[in-house]
Amino acid sequence: MRYAVPGTGEVGRTLAGRLVELGYEVTLGARAKDNPVAREWATVAGGRAHAGTFAEAAAAADVVVNAVGGRVALAALRAAGAENLDGKVLVDVSNPLAVEEGEVRLDPVESDSVGERIQREFPHARVVKTLNTVNCRVMVDPGRVPGEHNLFVCGEDDGAKDQVRELLGEFGWPAERVLDLGGIRAARAVEMLLPLWITLFGRFGHADFNVEVRRAR
Repeated sequence: MRYAVPGTGEVGRTLAGRLVELGYEVTLGARAKDNPVAREWATVAGGRAHAGTFAEAAAAADVVVNAVGGRVALAALRAAGAENLDGKVLVDVSNPLAVEEGEVRLDPVESDSVGERIQREFPHARVVKTLNTVNCRVMVDPGRVPGEHNLFVCGEDDGAKDQVRELLGEFGWPAERVLDLGGIRAARAVEMLLPLWITLFGRFGHADFNVEVRRAR
């Protein structure tokens, strides 16, 4: 299995690095082929790690993991090329975050989501929203947080969600702790958890936390 991870920030590098550790071929995608961050990451991560443009990364991959910011996700994926996304599982871990005048803002919010916008723009991609409710280190190492805390997945393609759940299992997430919220419209709800996450981060002073959903049996 070959992965593309568009996004050279901490989230992208963390996910890409864990995928390499799991034995996958991974291309970290950037706007420019000679992006120094991507090239340095590929050099340090070893022989299965590569750097390339968004389009090169997507073309070489079986699965694309969108790790750019939610507000620039569509532009990055357009640069990757619809023809390089068609038929592929596209995992969206982004949030529509911006800080404006010292306040956290989400756009889109409530009546739309980044996950839905990606699915509309690329109707032949198999979009699955997940992982956006935890810090990137917790994404790939849930044991950093004790207890039976949860992740969420949503998307229109059940087969794609099954494939993503298998990957989450490789990251260390037990299947029973990954809650399927249904279609991609549920991305609105999980993206709106971000202000709560930021508030908790301010309260705790670190990012090693998550939510646990308990329900009556």
